[in-house]
Amino acid sequence: MAFIDRILQTPSYGWADSTGKLVVPASGQLLREAFSRINIFKTRKNWITLISWVMVLCMLPFLFIFISFYFSWPLLIAGVIYSMIIMGTHGTIWFHRYCTHKSYTFSHPLWRVLTQNLVIKTFPEEIYVVSHHVHHAKSDQPGDPYNSQGGFMYCMLSDVNHQSISKELTETDYRKVSGFLRHTGVQINNFHQYNRWGSIATPFYTISLWLINWAFWYTAFYFLGGHGLACTFFSAAMLWFVLVRAFNYTGHGKGEARHIEGIDFDRSNLSINQTRPGLFAGEWHNNHHLYPGSARAGFLPYQLDLAWVYIFCLYKLGAVSHYHDSKKEFLRKYYKGLQLKK
Repeated sequence: MAFIDRILQTPSYGWADSTGKLVVPASGQLLREAFSRINIFKTRKNWITLISWVMVLCMLPFLFIFISFYFSWPLLIAGVIYSMIIMGTHGTIWFHRYCTHKSYTFSHPLWRVLTQNLVIKTFPEEIYVVSHHVHHAKSDQPGDPYNSQGGFMYCMLSDVNHQSISKELTETDYRKVSGFLRHTGVQINNFHQYNRWGSIATPFYTISLWLINWAFWYTAFYFLGGHGLACTFFSAAMLWFVLVRAFNYTGHGKGEARHIEGIDFDRSNLSINQTRPGLFAGEWHNNHHLYPGSARAGFLPYQLDLAWVYIFCLYKLGAVSHYHDSKKEFLRKYYKGLQLKK
């Protein structure tokens, strides 16, 4: 079994059947798997899968308070902007382009910490990064942790069902897997601690960062606009966290080949370029699959890339020391060739 095939915890229903075809579990199977994966009474190694759901549950009171006491159309609009644009763009900047693909480098750790905490924290880096490496290696194949061909709920529950690291890694494999996160500043377990906790990130670091981040942002929003603004933005963060998992389904054509000529150039997988995620969060997904290591994914003239704007501005300020940009290669290899054909 290849390294990439053994780094995630295999769900009880498996990735593929005896013929090699993707296993598509029923909704009941997916829910049973989810509750099994967050059961810390079964094993403490489930702590990191539980923590994301605990974060969501902790955000529910903010939503209740916003709706019950502070609802207004201006606050609702502010919440939508915070969720869809600010949270979405930050996800692309931090989790996607830096933590996973190392498409740019900070000149000093301070800029890394500031970028990491630009928004309300919603889930640990580990849950995203390791599984996303597998996603790129096995896009739309059995083993892809959020394979859109598994259906909507397969993707929606992927954070607990499919994105955790294996609890049975050898010391050699664990060193390789933990290496995916060493540049992020996450406090990493040694192999002995991994065997105890079943995770790369230490519980103390993960929970402490979460609490400090929330305390800072609630205080900041309170001084900017009172409890109403703070509850609005925490509700918006919860909305982003829930709905971003739906992107794993829609961003790969809901499991069907929906490529458009002249827009989606990578046909090796089902990823597509969608206008809303692209304009709001820089998530031109088909472009990204074509050049995953690029700090810019908006290659065509109309493809605004807010994540790239942030990275490039930090570069001009000296906060980013190096970045990789594949736009010129894309234009030469794909777009100009298409223009010539026309």
